[in-house]
Amino acid sequence: MTLVEPIPAGDFAVATTKDSVRIERLLPGPIERVWSYLTEQEKRRRWMAAGVVEMQEGGVVCHVFDNSRLTSRDDHPPAKYAALDGPVKSHGIVTACEAPRLLAYTFSEESGEPSEVRFDLSESGSQVLLVVTHTRIPNRAAMLSFTAGWHTHLDILRDRLEGREPELFWPKHTRLEEEYGSRIPII
Repeated sequence: MTLVEPIPAGDFAVATTKDSVRIERLLPGPIERVWSYLTEQEKRRRWMAAGVVEMQEGGVVCHVFDNSRLTSRDDHPPAKYAALDGPVKSHGIVTACEAPRLLAYTFSEESGEPSEVRFDLSESGSQVLLVVTHTRIPNRAAMLSFTAGWHTHLDILRDRLEGREPELFWPKHTRLEEEYGSRIPII
């Protein structure tokens, strides 16, 4: 049996409305370093997704998620997410870009009713506060999945920035999705 580290209470996301969630992470700076992990494909692929993000309003976003290969030890999604085993593309349009403090874009344009993700960065001494706000989430199941996903991805980002090997994506996501099911009220 593998022991799992308890999740710090401050790391949990909060639902701000029935279709929005907000999650924060205090990360090692400087701000330009964290910005590069949001905007540079090779760095972003190490914690979230590869693909192009054109850094201007109206620019194209094409994320290529491969959550089963974010760590040095491959893992596979649970049956519920079997369709996500391997590269999965998500498209969007940049809605705001103010380097190195703000990046926002639509998410999953291919769904017909895209949501929107916003990354706000601010300096806090030698650290950087990263706030991710995901809005226009279509339903509770998507909210639980996205929230567990952001939580897991941001923990991987923090581990990468601190030089640690992250926990496997899918086992952590599964645990967190269940936890968020009890934390996020039905609004």
